[in-house]
Amino acid sequence: MNWMQHRAGSVGLALALTLIVSAAARGADDPRITSWYTLDSSRLARLYRTPAKQAANQPETTWSNGRNTQAFPVRCGVQQISSSSNWVYVSSTGLPGQIMGPWEGGRFPNLPVDQHFIFAIPLHPVKQSGDAWNRLFEIGMFVDGVRMFDACDAFSYSHARGQDANPRAGIGQGDGIWRRDALVNEGQTFDAALAHQQNWGTYHYHVQPIALRYRLGDHVDFDPATQTYHESAGQPRHHSPILGWLQDGYPIYGPYGYANPTNPASGLRRMDSGFVPRDGRRVPDNLAATGRRQLPAWEAREEHRSAVLTDAETGPEVSDAYPVGHYLEDYAYLGDFGKTQGRDFDLDELNGRWCVTPEFPAGTYAYFTAIDARGNPVYPYNMGRRYYGKPVGCLMRGIFEPVTTNFVAAAEADTAATPKDAPRGSKLIWRDGGYQTR
Repeated sequence: MNWMQHRAGSVGLALALTLIVSAAARGADDPRITSWYTLDSSRLARLYRTPAKQAANQPETTWSNGRNTQAFPVRCGVQQISSSSNWVYVSSTGLPGQIMGPWEGGRFPNLPVDQHFIFAIPLHPVKQSGDAWNRLFEIGMFVDGVRMFDACDAFSYSHARGQDANPRAGIGQGDGIWRRDALVNEGQTFDAALAHQQNWGTYHYHVQPIALRYRLGDHVDFDPATQTYHESAGQPRHHSPILGWLQDGYPIYGPYGYANPTNPASGLRRMDSGFVPRDGRRVPDNLAATGRRQLPAWEAREEHRSAVLTDAETGPEVSDAYPVGHYLEDYAYLGDFGKTQGRDFDLDELNGRWCVTPEFPAGTYAYFTAIDARGNPVYPYNMGRRYYGKPVGCLMRGIFEPVTTNFVAAAEADTAATPKDAPRGSKLIWRDGGYQTR
C-alpha cells in the first residue's frame, strides 16, 4: 500500500501526506521503502489478556505472565526506515497497531513482547536459478512491522512414536516429513487478527493478517460488538495492497488481483490457490484410499527426493484425529495433474505469479495471501515451500553501511511510555535497534 490507503481520520491523513511528500523529496519512491505502514508508529501497543478484559474494553500496555514480561509500554511496529543503494532496513518492535489477544480464552501460556529488531530486504531482488528447496521458518515481514512465519508449526509426525511431536510430547520435533499445518493444529491459539506468539514472545502470522488488511482498506470489515474481522460482502473495488515483503525482496499482496495478470483493465478477482487437499475431489490423489505412503509431487521435486516413502517414513492413516489437511504434505499442486495456471487456478506452487500491480505497472513477481470464497485462509497461505528470489533478507543486529533515513517515528515517546523505574525526567527513545532511556 501507500501511506494513504488507510481508514484514517483527518489527522492520520495529514500525517500520511506529510510522509509521502517527505519520501518523494528524498527520491525514495520504491515501494520497498514507501509501503510500510507507519500511522501507528507513535501509538502504544496494547493487548487483552482475557475475554473479560476484552468485554470490558480494558486493554493493557504493560503485562507479564512470569515468563513473557513487557515491563513498560512500547510503541507499535515500524520505528525507522533506512535505505542504501542495495538494501532497505526496517526497525520495528514487532507489535501491531490493533489490540492483540486474548489467546485461547486467556489460557495460552505465551504473551508477546517488544522484539526491537532490524529487518533487511534487498532493494534489487534477484530470481533464483533452478528449484532449490529453501528451509523456511520466518519468511518475511508485514508492512506493520510484524513477523511473517511459514505454514508449518515446527512439529511433525514421529513414525517411531506413532504420534505427532508437539510442545508437550517430549519427543523432539518429529521426523520432519509429515509437517503439521500451523492453522489446523494451532489455530485455536490465534487471536482475532489470526496471530499468536511462541514461547519467547514473537508475535507473528502464519496466515493472512486480516486485521492489517482491515487497516489497509482491503475488503475487510470489523465488527465492534464482537471485535472480530471478516471478509466484506460483494465484489472488491480495488486491487489488494501490499501486505508485506518476503526475504527475497518480492511483495506479498492481499487476495485480490487483476483477472488478467498483465491487464489492469481486466477487472478484479480473488486469486485462486494452486493447491487442493489430497482427498480425491479435484485430483485423483486420495489419501483416505492410499494412506500417507507417498509425498506429493511438488515436495518430492523441491526436496530432490523420491516421492515414495520407506516403511519408516509413512504417516498416520486418515482419521478424525489426522484428517486430510492436518499436514502440509496433505495438499497436491494442480499443475502436477495437467491443470494450467491462469486458466484453472491463479497462483503457482510458490503462491505467486508474474503480474502488473498498482505499485509495479511494468510488472513484478508477487505473492498473494490465499483465502477461499468465504474469506478463510487456505494452504499455502502466504508462500509455498520455496522462494521465487534469492532469500538474502534477514534480521540484523545493526546497520553497518552509510544509509539514507527515509522515516523516523516520533523522536521521543510520550511520558506515559517511559518506564516507571527510569530516572526522573528521562524519556524513552529508539536507538541502535531497541528502546533506551535518556
